[in-house]
Amino acid sequence: MGHQHFNGVKTAVLFGAFGGLILFASWLVFGQSLGALTIGLVIALAVNGFSYWKSDSIALRAMRARPVTEAEQPAMHRIVRELSVAAGQPMPRLYVSPTRAPNAFATGRNPQNSAVCCTQGILEILDERELRGVLGHELMHVYNRDILTSSLAAAMASVITFLGYAALIFGGGNRENGGGNPLAGMLLLFLGPLAAGLIQMGISRTREYDADEDGARLTGDPLALASALRKLERGTAAAPLAPERDVVSSSHMMIANPFRARDVKSLFSTHPPMDQRVARLERMAGYGG
Repeated sequence: MGHQHFNGVKTAVLFGAFGGLILFASWLVFGQSLGALTIGLVIALAVNGFSYWKSDSIALRAMRARPVTEAEQPAMHRIVRELSVAAGQPMPRLYVSPTRAPNAFATGRNPQNSAVCCTQGILEILDERELRGVLGHELMHVYNRDILTSSLAAAMASVITFLGYAALIFGGGNRENGGGNPLAGMLLLFLGPLAAGLIQMGISRTREYDADEDGARLTGDPLALASALRKLERGTAAAPLAPERDVVSSSHMMIANPFRARDVKSLFSTHPPMDQRVARLERMAGYGG
């Protein structure tokens, strides 16, 4: 499906900022010696490559999800089948998580190896039209290869963090030999992850807006997704997920921020504010100017 917006360009700009931050950090800490950066790249790509390849099983296990048959969830199967056919894409595997917290997510390295999961909570609070809006959003995460995007962002963030540790361990060399300095490494160790987290947040929020818009085009019903998002905002506030480690690592995939607003992690929320998402969808439908 063709994009009618500039979120892809925004994501490319954010990745450019990530790359620039890595290069600047490398020069600041190690000068012209890029050996440590090479090691960091290899480690980060290996770790995040594994996470990307196993993204579906990791996320589904974290939410204790199980596959569901068409007899168990006929509406879910019917909607996803219809939307997959409309998009000309293979149908993903369907799962349900037993948690009462209302949410949904899609995962998988490509459309041929993808899965869509709804929690029991979201199936209880949405009507079929709203569920269709949510599933359209999740399918577009798969079709837009957003798991790859988030994995690349995580790899880059890992490199930046590694640079700070490497500078403290190896001393950063010295300026006379083209090296950096340990003080810069200490600053990078504390400020690098902060900057990386902000850029990751920007990339993830851009992908959410993208999936909202593309999903609404796929279903032809922006107001259905807007209505679902309003219910999810209330539902996640009433029944948030506990910020356990495995769940936190998969939370950026979910359609709504699953944690309490007062959580420290909400300062780096990977989700745009719900009122802004709803307003954009209403404008797509011809409301609000």
